[in-house]
Formats: sequence, C-alpha cells, structure tokens
Amino acid sequence: MDTDTDTAELRLLKAAEELFDERGVQAVGMDAIRTASGVSLKRLYQLFPSKDHLVWAVLNRRDGAVREAIAAYGAVHATTPYERVLAVFDYLGEWFADPGFRGCAFINTFGEMGGISPDVADIARGHKQALRGYFAEQTAALGAPGELADQLALLANGAMVVAGIDGSPEPAARARDAAKTLLDTALQG
Repeated sequence: MDTDTDTAELRLLKAAEELFDERGVQAVGMDAIRTASGVSLKRLYQLFPSKDHLVWAVLNRRDGAVREAIAAYGAVHATTPYERVLAVFDYLGEWFADPGFRGCAFINTFGEMGGISPDVADIARGHKQALRGYFAEQTAALGAPGELADQLALLANGAMVVAGIDGSPEPAARARDAAKTLLDTALQG
C-alpha cells in the first residue's frame, strides 16, 4: 500500500475504534466515522466495502494490539510463569483505570453483533481463546492442571465485564487475588 492508503486506513480504523468504544457498534454510522476520520465517504467504501468489513478490521487490529500488550507487560513485569499469570491481572487493572475504558471491545461487540455476524463471533472467540492460550502456556510451564487456564480466563473475562459495568479498576485486583489462590492451590496439590 502507498502512504496515502495507509494514512486513510489508519485514520478510519482509529476513528471507528474510538466511536465504537464510546457509543457501541450499531449506534455508529459510516457517516460519523467519515466525519471523525476526515476521510471521504468514497475512500472509506473503497477501503472497507461495508460496515461489517470495518468492524472486523477494527477488532482484528485490536486483537493484535492486546495480544502484544499482554505479552510485553508480562515480559517486563514478571520473570516466572507464576508472575506472568498475575501480571495479566495487573495489566487489566491499569487498563480498567484508563478514563477511556468502556469494557472489552470483543465482549461488547459480541454482545451487539455476535448472534448476527459470524465474523464478529469468530474474531471474538479467537481473541478469548488466545487469552486462554496465554494462560495455558504459563500454567503448563508450572506443571499445573490444564483446567486452571480455563479458570484464569474466566476470572479475567469476568473482571472485564464487571469493570466495564462498574467503571472501576477494582475487579482486576479481586480477580488477581482469586487467581493467586487458584495458582497456589493448584501448585500445592
């Protein structure tokens, strides 16, 4: 792609992501995205032939960013698999404390469109499976039972939902405490 295309596409993705986070996917029209991005409607539809294409692209971009951020956070703040598991919840706490936090984009978008858009359902499932996979890598390195990764993923996703509803970072700390209890119990047995 040329620089002009990259710039227009990136502006559209950033504008759409911000608007979707603030208002929800279904409440945002393509004209609002055009206005917020400063990209012409013709160019918008050249890059994203439908809103579904744009939603998928926003989620795909976010998926990569979140996966990288979790891995990077763990690499910087933890040296062992045990610490990397707990670091996920510390990362969540920082994310939940951000004034722009409105909940998990994958959970929110799945709630709005998962039943009518197989693409949204697939990318949301894939994203959540990746989080579970990250926990599975860490718990396998500890020699912990396989189901522990599922339990940790439930804690993380539950914290995301509650933090989005409550508007508080506290669910991350509570989920971290529960994760520590699960880890300690699994490693004692």
